[in-house]
Amino acid sequence: MNIISPSDDAETRKFYQQLCHYPPHVLRMTYGFFQEDLFHIVENWRNQSLLHELISRNIPDLEKYKDLEHDRKILAWDLLQEIFCRGAEAVITLWVSLHALRKDYGSPVLAAVLEELGHRGDDLPGEILLDEEGHNLPLDLREIQNHHKKHLYEKTENLIENKPPRCNQEEESFPFCTRYVTLIIVSTHHFRERSENELIATGARHEEYVKKKHHELQRISPNKMFRWCHRSRLVPHMVLVSGVPGVGKTTLMQKIVYDWVKGDLYQRFSFVFFFKFRELNRWDKVSLETLILHHYPYLWQQLGNILQDPEKLLFIFDGLDESNQTMDFTSRHLCSDPKQPERCGHIVVSLVGKSLLNGCSVLMTSRPTRLASIDCRDFQRMVEISGFFTEERKIYFDNFFRDPELAEKAFTYVRQNDTLYTFCYIPSYCWIICTVLSRSFQTTSSDQQVSLLPRTVTQLFAIFVANILSNHSLEKSGAQKLLQSIGWMAEHGVMNHTIIFDDRDLESFHVDNKSKLLSSFLMESEEPVSYSFLHLTVQEFFSAFVHYADYSPEKLQESLEKAKSYPDGRGEMFLRFLCGLSDATTRSLLTGYLDTRAAQASRDVITWLKNFITGGGGEEERLEESEYKKRRLLRMFFYLFETRNKVLVQESLQSHRTLDLSYVPLSALDCTVLSFIMESCSHIEGLHLSRCSIDPEGLERLAPGLHNLRDLRTTDNLEESLETRSSEDTTSVDQVPRTEEQVPTVPADTDQPAAETIFRIPTRRNRRRRDPETDLRNMCAQEIFEQLRQRREETPDDVFCRALVADLQSVPPEMKMSCKSALLGVVQVCNNVGYNIQDMCQNIEHHRQRVAGFQPPAPLPASVRPSLPAPPAPAAPPAPHAHHYAWPSTYGYESGHYTNVPSHSQGSSSGPFTRDLMDI
Repeated sequence: MNIISPSDDAETRKFYQQLCHYPPHVLRMTYGFFQEDLFHIVENWRNQSLLHELISRNIPDLEKYKDLEHDRKILAWDLLQEIFCRGAEAVITLWVSLHALRKDYGSPVLAAVLEELGHRGDDLPGEILLDEEGHNLPLDLREIQNHHKKHLYEKTENLIENKPPRCNQEEESFPFCTRYVTLIIVSTHHFRERSENELIATGARHEEYVKKKHHELQRISPNKMFRWCHRSRLVPHMVLVSGVPGVGKTTLMQKIVYDWVKGDLYQRFSFVFFFKFRELNRWDKVSLETLILHHYPYLWQQLGNILQDPEKLLFIFDGLDESNQTMDFTSRHLCSDPKQPERCGHIVVSLVGKSLLNGCSVLMTSRPTRLASIDCRDFQRMVEISGFFTEERKIYFDNFFRDPELAEKAFTYVRQNDTLYTFCYIPSYCWIICTVLSRSFQTTSSDQQVSLLPRTVTQLFAIFVANILSNHSLEKSGAQKLLQSIGWMAEHGVMNHTIIFDDRDLESFHVDNKSKLLSSFLMESEEPVSYSFLHLTVQEFFSAFVHYADYSPEKLQESLEKAKSYPDGRGEMFLRFLCGLSDATTRSLLTGYLDTRAAQASRDVITWLKNFITGGGGEEERLEESEYKKRRLLRMFFYLFETRNKVLVQESLQSHRTLDLSYVPLSALDCTVLSFIMESCSHIEGLHLSRCSIDPEGLERLAPGLHNLRDLRTTDNLEESLETRSSEDTTSVDQVPRTEEQVPTVPADTDQPAAETIFRIPTRRNRRRRDPETDLRNMCAQEIFEQLRQRREETPDDVFCRALVADLQSVPPEMKMSCKSALLGVVQVCNNVGYNIQDMCQNIEHHRQRVAGFQPPAPLPASVRPSLPAPPAPAAPPAPHAHHYAWPSTYGYESGHYTNVPSHSQGSSSGPFTRDLMDI
């Protein structure tokens, strides 16, 4: 087999020579070691260039995989198994092919894998075996290690969920392996920059991760934390994990300890020590040895021997943001003696700085807000937990609800609610939402739902709190007093970045720590005793609710002014909840626990909101003249959205005839909120959204709010958003019947009219009743025409019209009908060239019907030039493979690693647009 090609560069040839020196068993071992990465790379390869490369290097019988392009999971699964079973030469050929294409693919995952294999290939077999089998320890150390693992197993075998809103108030625990859902962890350095609420900021970035092509995202699974780091170009010993509250930092640490105890992960570490910063707050000065023995007293006889080999030790510190000590990782005044008493923060800094137990490994977690104020350069790998993607959210719902029908019903409801679904990337939000819906979907004897289904985040938390209160026998007056006291404590914490409270705080705010109701909202930890709310957002909700439960006009105004003034966004969710509770329907969920003057509090909030909108920047032009003011306007829209008060929206924006948010990146959730604003304001006739990075999902969410517009500008959105669409999206779109309204007219004396003239949305006087899809098509048509018109100004007519056809070949299927509308709008512009684009679009539709299984098309119209031949007949569907391969269990890589991948015999669920509609 001729593996090397004459076109290969020197690096690829050197890489090939390195692989040839490995014996077959080493190739098998490394192939299994990288199998997860290889699957990710092949699954997300953008085209067939990898298959072409493999075929060109004389691997036969791979043509069949070209028919599996519609299902990349099956393609990757079958291809990798077949190459493995073909032996060492095929494995080397795959590696060489990937190396040769590394620059074209541009994936950080591929770059990291090739770099690790190239730099550490000789050492990998030994390290793989070490991670699987561990070190050979003396008998006495082996016995104490088994004792240590047994202790940690008892601590980690169950996943403890928050106390549910039920009368027994007992925590629920589940076997860890049955409840844990994989978290998305990505390599990042973005958490160093924080200027807004971390939950909102990370939510927006999570949408960016979802929109990115998968090959551009370097996901870091737990078993890669201490593997070769592409950014620092070494094997890291100091790893930092960032994540917003409730995203799963502690659960991930539990997962790592649990897998280590079972022998599935990092057996290179003979001992793992797990500490929570919250529990370290009780110590003033303490030695590292004392700290370890306090948590693991059974180690006292062997601790000296254990600490003799630091490279065999892993220290896990969870929750840096909960520490009450200052951490200066730039300090060079470090301790080196594990017997010397020091402040806990100084011990942690010394471990990270390698002066204490040099060679050990440290894994630390923190919220982003704390990391923004410290120097993290000593950490060789920094990752961020992004929470759940769509698939993981569905798995969580399935695990939570034991009834599959109820799980599907709940997930469908949330999926249709853009606001709730966006926040579902956080596991703790999933728990709160599932807890609320499990109650809301219960039925009474009359088959009626027992509570309101949430539509906004404020309603979600109001129902959550109401459900808890309804299960307590405490009188409402006593419960209201407790809610008032914890509410004022919550507000103090929000305004001062405090999430951990002690007995002194409870005493200061007159919180009864003996109340059974208290444990429904606050979690208590021991040694030292401290308290925190179930989730930061629960604390933020109570900080807003207290102003309706214990109304004070002076305190309310002071809090409003404070919250809007914080540049770090700490008051953002507080303001949203405060505005959301101004809605009488939402507030009524907590009737009986409100101040008698709650309605006056609502009026005060509404008055403040009106003044904030109308008085924030003067006249309309000044309000929208800068990006800062545009972002401020978007914040106001979120406040109005939570109120659900369309009359308030109209009154607040009555002076606006045009909204300009150009150059402000808009997420899908932003588009949901903006659509609500547009639906509420029939007087707004212009919307400018140029260069807002709106993706197709955002366009769909915007569509219902576009009915009243006369002027819509969306320049430079579609091209960027199309690039972010996954090639797996094959949504079928039915043919859209052409109406007089859809075909824009062009003035007779105009050769190249402005896009605003051609695609101006009809006025209310002559507009028929239209559905959101029509508005979306008009929006897409305007965007496409704007780009094509710019191209025509620089391109000869004949080349330009051929380019129109070529452009359609790269358009995702779900956008093809919208592109067709755009081409119909260009017909007048292109008439002087002689192309009958209406006939061409008819030909496109005939081809669509052929792919969908209809009758063959009629003969092509004569007006279509010979250079545009009819599309070829669809090829026969690929036959199922007659065999499937399995990964060998050698070296600990068990068969069926990708158990969620469907077999090829199940076929594909893709619609009639799986193939390109434009083979013209």
